Amino acid sequence: MKELEKTYNPAGIEGKLYEKWLDKKYFRAQPNKDKKPFTIVMPPPNITGQLHMGHALDNTMQDILIRYKRMQGYEALWQPGTDHAAIATEVKVIESLKKQGIDKEELGRDGFLEKCWDWRKEYGGRIINQLHKMGSSADWDRERFTMDEGCSEAVQEVFIRLYEKGYIYKGSRIVNWCPVCQTSISDAEVEHEDQNGFFWHIKYPIAGEEGRFVEIATTRPETLLGDTAVAVNPEDERYQDLVGKMLKLPLTDREIPVVADAYVDKEFGTGCVKITPAHDPNDFEVGKRHRLPEINIMNDDATINLPGSKYHGMERYEARKAMVKDLEELGLLVKVAPHTHAVGTHDRCKTTVEPMVKQQWFVKMEEMAKPAIEALKTEKLKFVPERFDKIYLHWLENIRDWCISRQLWWGHRIPAYYCDQCGEIIVSKEVPTVCPKCGGTHLTQDEDTLDTWFSSALWPFSTLGWPEKTEDLEYFYPTDVLVTGYDIIFFWVIRMVFSGIEQTGKLPFHTVLIHGLVRDSEGRKMSKSLGNGIDPLEVIEKYGADALRMTLITGNAPGNDMRFYWERVEASRNFANKVWNASRFIMMNIEKAPDAKAELKELTIADKWILSKANTLAKDVTENLDKYELGIALQKVYDFIWEEFCDWYIEMVKPRLWDDEDKTKAAAIWTLKTVLINSLKLLHPYMPFLTEEIFCNLQEEEESIMISSWPEYREDWSFETEEHAVETIKEAVRGIRNVRTSMNVPPSRKAKVYVVSENQEILDIFEHSKVFFATLGYAGEVYLQKDKSGIADDAVSAVIHQAVIYMPFAELVDIEKEIERLKKEEERLSKELSRVQGMLSNEKFVSKAPAAKIEEEKAKLEKYAQMMEQVKDRLSQLS
Repeated sequence: MKELEKTYNPAGIEGKLYEKWLDKKYFRAQPNKDKKPFTIVMPPPNITGQLHMGHALDNTMQDILIRYKRMQGYEALWQPGTDHAAIATEVKVIESLKKQGIDKEELGRDGFLEKCWDWRKEYGGRIINQLHKMGSSADWDRERFTMDEGCSEAVQEVFIRLYEKGYIYKGSRIVNWCPVCQTSISDAEVEHEDQNGFFWHIKYPIAGEEGRFVEIATTRPETLLGDTAVAVNPEDERYQDLVGKMLKLPLTDREIPVVADAYVDKEFGTGCVKITPAHDPNDFEVGKRHRLPEINIMNDDATINLPGSKYHGMERYEARKAMVKDLEELGLLVKVAPHTHAVGTHDRCKTTVEPMVKQQWFVKMEEMAKPAIEALKTEKLKFVPERFDKIYLHWLENIRDWCISRQLWWGHRIPAYYCDQCGEIIVSKEVPTVCPKCGGTHLTQDEDTLDTWFSSALWPFSTLGWPEKTEDLEYFYPTDVLVTGYDIIFFWVIRMVFSGIEQTGKLPFHTVLIHGLVRDSEGRKMSKSLGNGIDPLEVIEKYGADALRMTLITGNAPGNDMRFYWERVEASRNFANKVWNASRFIMMNIEKAPDAKAELKELTIADKWILSKANTLAKDVTENLDKYELGIALQKVYDFIWEEFCDWYIEMVKPRLWDDEDKTKAAAIWTLKTVLINSLKLLHPYMPFLTEEIFCNLQEEEESIMISSWPEYREDWSFETEEHAVETIKEAVRGIRNVRTSMNVPPSRKAKVYVVSENQEILDIFEHSKVFFATLGYAGEVYLQKDKSGIADDAVSAVIHQAVIYMPFAELVDIEKEIERLKKEEERLSKELSRVQGMLSNEKFVSKAPAAKIEEEKAKLEKYAQMMEQVKDRLSQLS
């Protein structure tokens, strides 16, 4: 057995231990018919990414589960990898090239892609290396990338399958369009934020009815140029006579119809809604129902595209100002009212997104959504906590077709080819040489790439070798748990669910464990703009990875946000020091009897108590972890180690360890080592570095705590009688300490302690526990008796269940000072009694106060009266 360093220094051990784990291949998982598999796929961080608190929390939770299952004997695979993050990476590379004076277009597609791959080689592993510092025990030998050869093969396979099934099509629909990046973007990349804006109320003249108008209100007056109707609710009596009539569209020479549609909320605004099918997703659906034309009035850079119009070529907000001015001059602007509303912005460049009808590739979602809904309703898929079921179902039950094409170069290029002669579309893995329709040989591949989420939707099975029927896929798929934040439930989780069912016939996982966001100490979301982000690597450098991990899980409940406090990190570090110092103490004493062994029958009451407590702890923690209550499990381990083991048991056994003649010393040493090892194992998933260093120095039988067995509940370690006995002793000790504290008696001052009880069982408990009871109760001598005979009248007492503990007053305090203390207590109680009696004699209070409050005050009156009686008795005795 080696000796631990005097001071716990995480920086000195974490790096070397992680290298050891990597060298020994402890994280490696292989198909093993003798073991059950347990699989988690890591949500692939972007190759542009840097570790932030969200990553730290997400990966800590996954690591806890994988380490727990590994110790339970499962073949535990934590599948890691990174995402190519199409838009984010392309933006980064373009920025890098600009600094070098290089233009993307001049490089051409192939040249630009070379630069992207170079960028990936240089920066792509950065976040993975940072996850190493967190102690993440993923199987890094299996690390995958969403654009590696295998994942690319899977992407092409799925695209072709869905296309041939009729689920993928090319058509014109509303998409989120970023005018700066000039690409469609997914819902996941749109951030909705409340912004102060306006409602512009505009008159639309009724054709042929001079002086008559309908009034609409809009937050985007520039889109008026693309209106193709005004809609009213069919049940709105105010406008029934207008349905079917034509309106003159202001600032244009067009006329548009009034249509009736239930989409319109007649209670909101004026009850008349302008319909712009090419620039609003809801209007698009209304337009389809009424067969309205779709007029896209904008170029890709959000400038107005209406040749012949005075607004042609204007930037959208410039056009807005000009149009509002013109409407006012024409007398068609009724009013401008302030209005706060949610505005969608691109999360990368912060540009306001423009909904726009574009020719894009889409996936039909209606049929694929059905089995994903059924999976949840039949409880084959479960969310922890369950409240996220509603979000999942709401999104699936209102799903729209998914736009999967992006106007980017970095990403999976769409495997579609166009015949230059007849326009035929050929979808194929291999580059076609001849058009099957006309025989033409001039074919051009689609310029677009696929949405990043298209490839990450396949992550649970593409990383295991699909579409090939690999041994890994057969053994590790379906996976077990997906751990992710609530902010990407629909964007990623749902896409994995329907993709897994569609392509493999199986759910990709049975449980989704949802966590919240890590916020700052004021509850604000961490962001660059606020400057309140905290770098996990900074925390690790200062306090160690274990302290950070523990802080992130302490008090953490599934689905709930948490606040980050530096004070909590310090508390976690203090706990690590407590475990370290206790372990050093135990190891120094083990050296006195390194081969100490003990039969259960040789254990004392105290030994059996702590062993039984540790036994129950193993059962409780296992149950909590199986229910994904990671924070509750950690709190139980923390409370046991700090309070029961360190503050009570170690103090109980010190007299035995220091007495060379004590025949129970071997039992004490065996118990200390056994309970410490089991405690370290239960703590290991949370604090892997600390527990590994202590474990490997404490014993030589096993080379790593990581691959040791998880503690299991044992019937022969359950000692209810001894637990009851020690809890009785603890109650007595607490009573003694409370009395001494209230009297300001220093621990160094010993006093006789009398235990008086008519119950022989209680006296037997104290008889068998005299050695440690005397130490913990600061007793010079301990006397056990059935009555109060021989005990001085001035003895102070502490009452416990079925017994009273007495201590001679003169041995504890200066009598004059005690009289002074009791008089102050008498004065305090007199005031409390006056206050309570006054309240209870007040008719207004008694008639109006809740019954529970009245009962509470009556109970206080009774308590204070008893205390006053005791104080007066003591004063009488002392004087």
